[in-house]
Amino acid sequence: MTEPNSSKQAMSSDVPLPLARTPLFALGISLNARMTGFSGWEMPVQYSGITHEHQAVRSTAGMFDISHMGKFLLTGDRLVEQLQRLVPSDLSRLRPGQAQYTVLLNAQAGIVDDLIFYYQGLDEAGQQRWFAIVNAATTLKDKTWLLEHLDLSRLTFQDDSTTKILLAVQGPDAVKRLQPLVAEDLAEVPAFGHFEGTVLGQPGFLARTGYTGEDGFEIMVDPAIGLDLWRSLLSVGVTPCGLGARDTLRLEAAMALYGQDIDDASTPLEAGLGWLVHLDSKGDFIGRSALEQQKQAGVQRRLVGLQMQGRNIARHGYPVFYAGQPVGEVTSGTQAPTLGIAIALAYVPTAISKPGQVLDIEIRGKLYPATVVKKPFYRRSN
Repeated sequence: MTEPNSSKQAMSSDVPLPLARTPLFALGISLNARMTGFSGWEMPVQYSGITHEHQAVRSTAGMFDISHMGKFLLTGDRLVEQLQRLVPSDLSRLRPGQAQYTVLLNAQAGIVDDLIFYYQGLDEAGQQRWFAIVNAATTLKDKTWLLEHLDLSRLTFQDDSTTKILLAVQGPDAVKRLQPLVAEDLAEVPAFGHFEGTVLGQPGFLARTGYTGEDGFEIMVDPAIGLDLWRSLLSVGVTPCGLGARDTLRLEAAMALYGQDIDDASTPLEAGLGWLVHLDSKGDFIGRSALEQQKQAGVQRRLVGLQMQGRNIARHGYPVFYAGQPVGEVTSGTQAPTLGIAIALAYVPTAISKPGQVLDIEIRGKLYPATVVKKPFYRRSN
């Protein structure tokens, strides 16, 4: 992208900043990817079509360029004690090679972001090493939050957000397709396990995590290795997938999208993430008091799964009604390719949040019925 050609342009708030591009951008263009702006990045929304890519992940294997996500390496003495104060989950339970999906909270227990902490163990100097992978849209926000709430005199903070490639290989055949390119035995790695291994003969970080509801790995490597890895996976039939399929896959699995399903105004108890809150096994943390009060008083609203009774699709922002009165709004919605039905997530009052409850969604000025159902909408058989 070109720089503004005058200082007046550069200072104008009306001039959009150029979109960043991952090292895989040119390969995406060569595969006729349709690009879109996303969180300051120019990213592929689809290659061969959202439904085709979605079904590839559900049936065989697909791969995603997720290099736009934030990647932080934290190293320090007894670092877990500092991290414990930032999240409601008990990170002290993790052993080297284990990871925890969790949330950063503000004082009101609102979700600053959701992220995964990976505990690597001790380095040669006896310092704890932790990776954190955060959302692309909140990378700067999260970095600022962490630096404000950590004792920087006791740790080092390394931002690898723009220096590493991050790929996700997902699907029932993901491990089989990836294994010939990795020296270590991937079958030995449990869910949410991770390790520093050898990818195409070079160092890499591999984690059995993902955002699709399927088995698979996320791999972080240097750019040159990442380009070769993408080409190698392409040559063995792994389907390139864009943000469109990533969204339909995660919604079928009822995985929250930050900025839509969860945000600074929603708590983990409201969002169905109560399993991340370990009040009984850890000490104080930011937002603990607010969570204790909410738990004692009772949660007033909940994020529920909805299944449309007809063919109409509920989209983000559509109002939800009960007994003719507005009671909430849809946070995410789509036509689920795997299930052949329209599904959605929405916050509604707890009193009408039980499965089987019928609500109405306003679509283009008319009300259409939807039924509250258990989450996730899709769960893989194995």
